[in-house]
Amino acid sequence: MTDAALSADQQQPAEPAVLDDVPGWFWEHDRHLFDWFLGRQEKAGLSGDLLEMGAYLGRSAIVIGEHLQAGETFTVCDLFDSDAPDDDNAAEMDMSYRRTLTRTAFESNYLSFHDRLPEIVQAPTSALAGGRVPPGAFRFVHIDASHLFEHVAGDLQVARAALAPEGVVVLDDYRSAHTPGVAAATWEAVLNHGLRPIVLTEAKFYATWGDPEAAQLDLLAHRGTLPRCDMTNEMIAAHRVVRIGGSSDGAEPFRVSRHHARLTVEAERRELARAAEEALRGAERERDEALRDLAERRTRAAERRRPVNVAKRAVGDLLPPVVTSALRRARRG
Repeated sequence: MTDAALSADQQQPAEPAVLDDVPGWFWEHDRHLFDWFLGRQEKAGLSGDLLEMGAYLGRSAIVIGEHLQAGETFTVCDLFDSDAPDDDNAAEMDMSYRRTLTRTAFESNYLSFHDRLPEIVQAPTSALAGGRVPPGAFRFVHIDASHLFEHVAGDLQVARAALAPEGVVVLDDYRSAHTPGVAAATWEAVLNHGLRPIVLTEAKFYATWGDPEAAQLDLLAHRGTLPRCDMTNEMIAAHRVVRIGGSSDGAEPFRVSRHHARLTVEAERRELARAAEEALRGAERERDEALRDLAERRTRAAERRRPVNVAKRAVGDLLPPVVTSALRRARRG
């Protein structure tokens, strides 16, 4: 595909029918934990703004936006298709995101599930530092931007200033082999900057600069957020850590998009058209086979009706068997 064709495709992203149609890496355990933490805050009467640093094409942002309460602001910060601020970040984007990540695609996906967009800051997440976001105004921050140590460490400092005392920060890719910078920045914040772990999944690290114990006890009391999840409870450097893993079978699906009904009808029509086309091809194959069989039978019948063959059969019928056998042996000789 040419760059021109790719650009045209990116300007017309496919409409998602369900959340899983939105490209990205956001597993069921984490989707339910986002819902659980945000819903728990709302039940406790806690209000505050929401922030996502690094959004890709919007799968996690769509879930966060589901919990936006009256009077709150949801801010999404991402470079999207802008230039990266430094060579290392540019190399990271070129390797993983450049060909698919556009603001147009994010907005289209988000508006498939919500009536209005969040506040979008199309810039590196470092643009949020220095007071760009109100201090202490946020209850939930998701960090999923650059994987470089210096950038993640900076994003954590932004989150620390932005979060309310009991606010929750979530870090993506804290343990992947290809993202050691995230792991280093995450555990440095725990060991040196007062960040306190709440719960870990395979992909994300949930923490607070407040007291994690109440949330941990709630998780343990309810055995997690999914019916078949596994939980462990251990101490790491004097910090209690709850870990969640296991099966996500039985997870309640996220609500469908505004396009779901129409896309379902269109898919059914395409399937009916495909089935009708296949049936037509099958009928054509059967007709062609019947015609070939008829042609072969007619050819054999015509061959039998040729004068020389008719004469041979007549002679065979009229001559005595001894003579007929002698003639056949003569032909063979």
